[in-house]
Amino acid sequence: MKKLDSILQYNYEFVKDEKYKVFETSKHPEKKILILGCMDTRLIELLPKAMNIKNGDAKIIKNAGGIITDSFGHEMRSIIISVYEFNIDEIYIVGHHKCGVCKLESDYILDKAVERGISKDTINMIKASSVDLEKWLTGFETVEMSVANSVNIVKNHPLLPKELIVHGMVICPETGKLDVIINGYNN
Repeated sequence: MKKLDSILQYNYEFVKDEKYKVFETSKHPEKKILILGCMDTRLIELLPKAMNIKNGDAKIIKNAGGIITDSFGHEMRSIIISVYEFNIDEIYIVGHHKCGVCKLESDYILDKAVERGISKDTINMIKASSVDLEKWLTGFETVEMSVANSVNIVKNHPLLPKELIVHGMVICPETGKLDVIINGYNN
C-alpha cells in the first residue's frame, strides 16, 4: 500500500470514529507561549511532554535545527504574528543535543542533491544569484551558541515589544531533560 493511501485509510477511520474530539481546543494558546524547536523526529511528542504542553497550550514552530537565521525570515514572521494576534508573552527557543544541523556543511547537502538528480548547473546558477547557498545550508557550531543567537535575534527584533520574555533551552532527545541556556526572566 502506498503511504498516501495508508494515511487516507487511517484518516477515514479517525474521522468516522470521532477520534479528533480529544484534540478540540481554541486556536488561541492557553499558556500564551510559543516554542521554536527542531523538526527532529525524536522530539515530535517528547518536547511537548517534557515541557508539560498539551494540545491548545502553545504555538509550536519547527524547522531544521530549531533556529532563526534571518530577522525577516518565515520563523520571525510567525513569531511576530503570534505575539500580536495570539497575545504570546513568552517565547522558548529549544535546541537539542546531537542535532543533525550541528556542524552541517553545505557541500554535503548539495552533493546529496546531485545524487538525487539536481544538476550542478542548477546549483551553480543558484550560487551565482543573490542567494548565499553555502550560508543558507550550513549548520551551526554548537547548539548552545545557536540557541543564544536565535534568542538574541528575537529579543532585539525591532517589531517586537521589549517586555517580551525570550528563553533559550537545550533538550536531551533521549531523556527529555531541559537545560536552560538563557533565562528570559533575568534579561
